[in-house]
Amino acid sequence: MKLNYYPDTDSLYIDLVERQSTESKEVSEGIVLDYDKNGDLVGIDIDNASKKLDLKKLILNKLPTEMQMLSA
Repeated sequence: MKLNYYPDTDSLYIDLVERQSTESKEVSEGIVLDYDKNGDLVGIDIDNASKKLDLKKLILNKLPTEMQMLSA
């Protein structure tokens, strides 16, 4: 899973899996869910992210994974 923030558009894209999106549905103003060809959720796009989320803090709780930090 990847979280990609784009400051120039204030949008956050959450890649849930590395599969191509074939369909998108806006479920709330500025929140779009992307689905693959099988109808499985593959990503979440959030416009005006800094107004909807606390982007200054990210807490990962008990995830069985290796952590990688990338800087802008």
